[in-house]
Amino acid sequence: QVQLVESGGGLVQAGGSLRLSCAASGSIFSINDMAWYRQAPGKQRELVAAITSGGSTNYADSVKGRFTISRDNAKNTVYLQMNSLKPEDTAGYYCKARVKSWSDYVGDYWGQGTQVTVSS
Repeated sequence: QVQLVESGGGLVQAGGSLRLSCAASGSIFSINDMAWYRQAPGKQRELVAAITSGGSTNYADSVKGRFTISRDNAKNTVYLQMNSLKPEDTAGYYCKARVKSWSDYVGDYWGQGTQVTVSS
C-alpha cells in the first residue's frame, strides 16, 4: 500500500507565498510522474503542475511564472512553491503520484488534500 500526505496549506493574503509538500511512503519501488491538482467549490479538479522522474515539468497557464513544482526523489517528495498568490488560487490542493510497487503493480495514488485560502 502507498500513502501520500500533503502539508503546507493555509490562509495567506493576496500576493503572498506558500509552499506545499507531499510525501509518499509505503511499498514503493519507484515513482514516475508526480503532480499537483486543485479543486475549488463547485468546480472540477484541474491539473496545476506536473513533473516527471527526470525533472521535466508542465504547468497550467493560470499559474505559469508564479508556481514552481519540484521533487526530491531520495525523499519521495514533491513540492509546489506558490508565489504571487491570487484569490482565484483558493482551492483544495491534491498531489498525485504514479507509483510502481515492489510487487510490480503500477497505480495512481492521491493524497487527502490541503486547503489553500487566499484573501483579497
